Amino acid sequence: MKYHPVTEKIKNILEEHNAWYETFEHKPVRTSEEAAKIRDGYTLKQGAKAIIIRIKKSKSEKRFIMLVIPGDKRFDNKKIKKYFEVKNVRFATEAEVSELTDNVKVGGVPPFGDIFKLEVYVDESLFENDRIVFNAGDRRFSIGMKLADFKDIVKPELVNII
Repeated sequence: MKYHPVTEKIKNILEEHNAWYETFEHKPVRTSEEAAKIRDGYTLKQGAKAIIIRIKKSKSEKRFIMLVIPGDKRFDNKKIKKYFEVKNVRFATEAEVSELTDNVKVGGVPPFGDIFKLEVYVDESLFENDRIVFNAGDRRFSIGMKLADFKDIVKPELVNII
């Protein structure tokens, strides 16, 4: 079964860093809830939900960033606005996600925003877990890994956004 090239890219990054990981091949899933039902050994809370949003300070000052939160949570719009000192926050459209991620579909975006040249902000509560799991560039392929390795490899900024 052929997966999106990002899947191989992430596996290669993990191997280069000697990171422990495991993979799951499964039916296509789009939401964290769907994924949690088919990933043995992981809970919804361990799901690392990667969300691309656009933040806007002014007409000329706007950018896309990646938020990573536990699969059982939602981010707080007010906290995002306050943290980034912006007036407007919105989800990236499916077309924008596709353009920013080399055609990865919504639901398949991995929390490795750095490979897409996106800044990565992780809610601190995700670090209540020892391991995380996420769709790795494809809605049919997941990777589980140690959170400490994720932090060392991606080097996200830790924030309080839920």
